[in-house]
Amino acid sequence: MKKEKKTFWLWRIVPKYSAIPLAGAFAYNMFTFSGTRVINKNRKYHNMTTKLDKKLPFKPVWAIIYVLAFVQWIVGYLVAAHDGKKTLKRTVGADVIAKTITLGCFLAYPTEMERPSVDGPELKGKGFTKWLTRFIFKADAANNLFPSIHCLESWVVYKSSKYLTKKPPFWYRPIMFVMSNLVFASTVMLKQHVVADIPAGVAAAEIGYKVMDKVMKDE
Repeated sequence: MKKEKKTFWLWRIVPKYSAIPLAGAFAYNMFTFSGTRVINKNRKYHNMTTKLDKKLPFKPVWAIIYVLAFVQWIVGYLVAAHDGKKTLKRTVGADVIAKTITLGCFLAYPTEMERPSVDGPELKGKGFTKWLTRFIFKADAANNLFPSIHCLESWVVYKSSKYLTKKPPFWYRPIMFVMSNLVFASTVMLKQHVVADIPAGVAAAEIGYKVMDKVMKDE
């Protein structure tokens, strides 16, 4: 009896055909996010904080949602990859287009904001959410804000759920939508972004999908 060929364990998690597109999208994201910081090192940054932003309270508990966004993205991209090459192409394509818009914004109009100090009274004391917030603040400088990549990515994976050809569980799309909106809230409640960064991130993702819809119209 012929032995069944075992599939490499990684391909059971990440389909083989999706490895290069996903790795490429990740690399482009890192360049957009971190590479532009090197380019903009000695440039003037602009603060887009408004009265509304100043009125919003600072709540470290939102750090949990902010970090869980990474889980949402991983799940969203893996679901798109397992759905098939067409869904993956649309999702990654929309993401790359949105990141190109973001890259242009970061270079054309670098933004920054003031946020609570890691040594300030709001973050003094023990507690998981305060520790997590301090970690986020130390790991991520308060610049490269407009558009919000956090909001962009969450909207990309939510929109991707609307293009799935294999019917997902009934709860998948609603949860993606709710999670995306929680991520939006977390970016401003954690003082990682200003309000304007949220619609800008969503708009970049929407443009990405509009372009891909036209590109893939006859596919």
